Amino acid sequence: MVGAGVLSLPYAMAHMGWGLGITVMILSWVIMLYTLWKMVEMHEMVPGGKRLDRYHELGQEAFGKKLGLWIVLPQQLLVEVGTCIVYMVTRGKSIKKVHETFCPECTPIKTSYWIMVFASVNFVLAQLPNFNSISAISLGAAVMSLTYSFIAWGASIKKGITPDVSYNVKMKSTSDGVLNFFSALRDVAFAYAGHNVVLEIQATMPSTAEKPSKVPMWKGCIWAYIGVAICYFPVAFVGYYMFGNMVDDNILITLEHPAWLIAITNLFVVIHVVGGYQVFAMPVFDMIEIYLVTRLNFSPSSTLRVITRTLFVGITMLIGISIPFFGSLLGFLGGFAFAPTSYFFPCIIWLKLKKPRKYGLSWTINWICIVIGVLIMTLSPIGALRNIIVSAKNYKFFS
Repeated sequence: MVGAGVLSLPYAMAHMGWGLGITVMILSWVIMLYTLWKMVEMHEMVPGGKRLDRYHELGQEAFGKKLGLWIVLPQQLLVEVGTCIVYMVTRGKSIKKVHETFCPECTPIKTSYWIMVFASVNFVLAQLPNFNSISAISLGAAVMSLTYSFIAWGASIKKGITPDVSYNVKMKSTSDGVLNFFSALRDVAFAYAGHNVVLEIQATMPSTAEKPSKVPMWKGCIWAYIGVAICYFPVAFVGYYMFGNMVDDNILITLEHPAWLIAITNLFVVIHVVGGYQVFAMPVFDMIEIYLVTRLNFSPSSTLRVITRTLFVGITMLIGISIPFFGSLLGFLGGFAFAPTSYFFPCIIWLKLKKPRKYGLSWTINWICIVIGVLIMTLSPIGALRNIIVSAKNYKFFS
């Protein structure tokens, strides 16, 4: 659940200020935990022991086989595939930073080659068959995320408050401030976007009438979101308190010294994202292989798995290398997917399937989440589109 987006949260705070920033951060945490509980509960809500093992199956249960598939699947794929591509780009840059820190006299190597290095690890790990088989990798990624989050805010405290620190919202004009706020909403939504793989993870758990899977799954979710709070809030609030509106879009850039510690922290981020890539890619592998076997009559085999997964990793690598502004592009397109799949789709499906009493507590809370989610979905892509337009003159493909 803890994503590398945590490192951009102090920068998001700089565009929102203390009041709005704290409100958005805490409210998002509460809404995410609430909608996550909805999904865990709905996994086995159909009588007769049927399990809704994938997000689009939950959508199909609510809206019908065809409409439910077309409502959920494109958005889920956009989040999962897009996140994998962004991980390729950002972690390639992290490896480059590590290399330059430990060997400043070495000849600089283009980011494209470091993206290939990151991809080469994922070519191998992508051949692991299912979620259970990547549990050790996921555990290592979780440890890394906790570690680099602690280093980020701990090193910020060690460095101390920046002289003449300012907490005024970072903007050149009112319109600039509004658009930057929209971009900050996108950063927060990206950091919290983990719901797309929840049902697929729950599907790996055994379930009986006496011991339904939702019990251990919910315990896991509670621990995961305690971890989210421990990582996200200190990094966001301490980072902003120490550096104010001078903080960079990645707090590790602001923390230049000690160089060895920042280099090691970047390495931890890389290790974490290796696991994160596999978690987001695994449902996509599942969808591709099921389609090839059930619709195109391919035989399920190790050869099929190797070819499809190698192609997927290769395609995400090539897109990451060729489109340097993919992060902003994902912010634009992903704004239409991150917020729905995490903030309010579970609430809409809950209202559709559970039919709580109109104007009752459950009905009201779900509609509040829906309204907030729709606002984030509407506003966050505006900031991302503006970033693309402003930076377009500097873009060079395959740079």
